[in-house]
Amino acid sequence: MDLQLSVFLLFILFTAGHSLSCYECAGLTGSCADQKLKTCPSGSSKCMSLSTVRLDQSMKVKIKDCAVDCRSGFMNFALSKISSSCCNTNLCNAQDAPDPPNTPNGKKCYYCDGQTCSNTVSCLGTEDRCVKATVTVGDLSAVVKGCASKSLCGATFIPSLDGISCCEGNLCNGAQSVTQSVLFLCCSLLSYFLMH
Repeated sequence: MDLQLSVFLLFILFTAGHSLSCYECAGLTGSCADQKLKTCPSGSSKCMSLSTVRLDQSMKVKIKDCAVDCRSGFMNFALSKISSSCCNTNLCNAQDAPDPPNTPNGKKCYYCDGQTCSNTVSCLGTEDRCVKATVTVGDLSAVVKGCASKSLCGATFIPSLDGISCCEGNLCNGAQSVTQSVLFLCCSLLSYFLMH
């Protein structure tokens, strides 16, 4: 009986002692000066560090936390850039996510500027895919397009960003669906006949 109790206690100590710990912070002013230690909940197996830079407003947001799903890579929406870094050891997210790359790689994708999604952006560094997603802030949502590292395609851990889908060719994230094109053509023909 004492052997069973000893094994049980060792098991409890072993599993309790191996909970992942990560730094946690939400720096809305570009700094994570007040990061705190956090014991991750069950199921979290990674620590993440995420940075978002909004170029047209000179705004930078940094987030550090535990994560169930996390991948390292970059997204470039021309007006904003996201950098993600993930690791799986205690307090490994002490460093901020790396700065986005700045060397063009020859790939081009469409991006949205609030008026249209027909603008093009040059992809940088490891951004080897074109991406389309929906960003949601409060009750507002909008489509965003740009470049992404393959590793971030389909990611679910980036706050406010849903439905991330990627494609491989140059400007592949801007094609209209066949239904929309046919509908547009039919409406154009109908208006032509009504006006003449």
